[in-house]
Amino acid sequence: MIPQSFIQDLLARTDVADIVGRYVTLKKAGINYKGLCPFHGEKSPSFIVSPSRQTYHCFGCGVHGNALGFLMEFSGLGFVDAVKDLAQMQGMQVPDEDISPQERERQKQVKEKQTSLTDVMATAAQHWKQQLKKSQRAIDYLKARGLSGQIAARFTLGYAPDSWRGLASAFPKYDDPLLVESGLVISHEPQDGETEGKRYDRFRDRIMFPIRNPQGQVIGFGGRVLDKGEPKYLNSPETPVFVKGRELYGLFEGRSALRNKGYAIVTEGYMDVVALAQWGYGNAVATLGTACTAEHAQKLFRFTDQVVFSFDGDAAGRRAAGRALEAVLPHATDTRRISFLFLPAEHDPDSYIREFGPEAFEACIKKAVPLSRQVLEHASADCDLDSAEGRARLLVQTIPLIAQFPDGALKGLIADDLAQMARAAPEEVRRRIAEHPLPGSRSTGQSARTGAERSRSVDGGPPPFEQDEGAPAGPMDDRHIPTFEPDGGNEAWADVYAEQGQAAYTPPEPARRRDGQPWKPWKSGGSSRWQSRGSPVVQRPVPQAATPLDRIVWALISHSDFWEQLPSATQDLLCDQAAPYGEFFRWLDHTVLNHGPVPREELTRQMTAEPSDAGHNAEASHFKALARRIAHFHELPDDQDTVTSLINLIKPLELVALREELDLLTQSGELSEIAESRKMELVRLTLALKLEISQHRPISG
Repeated sequence: MIPQSFIQDLLARTDVADIVGRYVTLKKAGINYKGLCPFHGEKSPSFIVSPSRQTYHCFGCGVHGNALGFLMEFSGLGFVDAVKDLAQMQGMQVPDEDISPQERERQKQVKEKQTSLTDVMATAAQHWKQQLKKSQRAIDYLKARGLSGQIAARFTLGYAPDSWRGLASAFPKYDDPLLVESGLVISHEPQDGETEGKRYDRFRDRIMFPIRNPQGQVIGFGGRVLDKGEPKYLNSPETPVFVKGRELYGLFEGRSALRNKGYAIVTEGYMDVVALAQWGYGNAVATLGTACTAEHAQKLFRFTDQVVFSFDGDAAGRRAAGRALEAVLPHATDTRRISFLFLPAEHDPDSYIREFGPEAFEACIKKAVPLSRQVLEHASADCDLDSAEGRARLLVQTIPLIAQFPDGALKGLIADDLAQMARAAPEEVRRRIAEHPLPGSRSTGQSARTGAERSRSVDGGPPPFEQDEGAPAGPMDDRHIPTFEPDGGNEAWADVYAEQGQAAYTPPEPARRRDGQPWKPWKSGGSSRWQSRGSPVVQRPVPQAATPLDRIVWALISHSDFWEQLPSATQDLLCDQAAPYGEFFRWLDHTVLNHGPVPREELTRQMTAEPSDAGHNAEASHFKALARRIAHFHELPDDQDTVTSLINLIKPLELVALREELDLLTQSGELSEIAESRKMELVRLTLALKLEISQHRPISG
């Protein structure tokens, strides 16, 4: 667990304008800086960076946050990774009390090795980029494929000459072990009578496609032959920084387009990605010679809620679609849209858009088969629906697929469609789906249960929390858990740490502005009422009644399957809340993404486990005080909760966010057309949300 005091000191030493300025061209505009928003396409700048507030805000698309939030949004990083990257930029060591010195040293060595490998591959990418400029044959090939120099530069395309030791001119030591470890050079053991084994370049006479991770580092390569030859595509081998089943080609280059278009196109080849980008579809990505995996799906859904899988219409394309379908099923929540595009058998996206143009391709996207229909078509491909045997086969093949969907309206509607196709009773189909064991289920001797059933304890009561009355008050004791106060002010509570005698971390001298003056504090001398994305929050005294956040925590512990059914913006809002709530929601997000919905008993066991217990999770047990706290309240939600009731609990938080953005916009003095339009939109949204909240409040008397 990273101490909150460290995060505060890290942000105090960071100038948000310097961090944002590494990725966005900023110009001085009064006391602020302006630039084109990196999160949506625009021609006039509406992206404001405020040194006095140490925040950024876009009046066009509404994104806002601090330096940590920018790294998380721009690079697709998690909170912990963003803290580590920012700390590295500032030359600070991230403290972690749960890691032994040996483990910390091991992690340091791993990080150094990864950095060395990415540096080597970045050098190779630049070398091959220069070689492309010298090869007219390679340039003519790319022009024949319809690619411009601008697209080639955007994707840093290169050319590996037809030479056995071409990289010898790029690296001073061709026998450097890193060249072999990175997969750039192949080395053989010396044969009898030889003093050294043969070494030669892996990639020769190929167009080179650098593969980048979401942070923009080169982690591998794909090479395509210019003429006929085998293999047509050659990929880097897997290394400590490159695992084919995790990475997507074009994801780094397509981040802005993903936000602007609102969806991702998943293809099967590098040329498909660059060709689509040439025709205005910069939101395309490609798997790296492997079937789409669950990790691919997780990574995609960090950037968008809509995915279109594009496959050839032949048998191989249908098989690839089947594998992709099975990978995305656990992530198919009610708020996400997944569809499948099948082109004619003789075409791939590259050839289709070059022959028929972008309008025809756009029409194909609009006709893509939705996941709900593709599931049934995939399972019924070999079923004779005119016979009872064929319909029984359909049920047997489809029920395991539908069972993998998160609980929600979509799952139930597909179950009803299946019942209609199989001429079976909908209630019977739903029962069989509910009882079907999920892949990797940890239950023994029992069928998989619905989210509501899984979340109940044996006696139907609350989880087995016990207050340890004799335990000393610690930094996460329930007496110091903050509350959400939508209508109240917010004071600085940094003295909480002093009261508890914490002196484990000595803060460095705070950074100063460029003019030598200290940074201005938040209004009222403490934290702002609404904490921007990535911002640490100091502890506040505990209230005496359950807060909205307590109720939300309890609902999500009882129904962890609800998490993936929440819109991405709502998930972000919860993860931005004050500690320990925001930390809990981030941990829950990580848990559900990696393990799927978890029964309430297991979540509470992890939260209340002692370090000596088997299966102890250090990060989860950090929330022991929170678990004790919510166990004390009797008016918390029960198992009759729905996603709708959970969203109603969250709406007051959304109202605060809207008010804060409106205040920021008003105080900025921005008078552009975009800003005025956004201001009117915020007023409209605020009034509409107030009305929604009032309609769901119980009427007293």
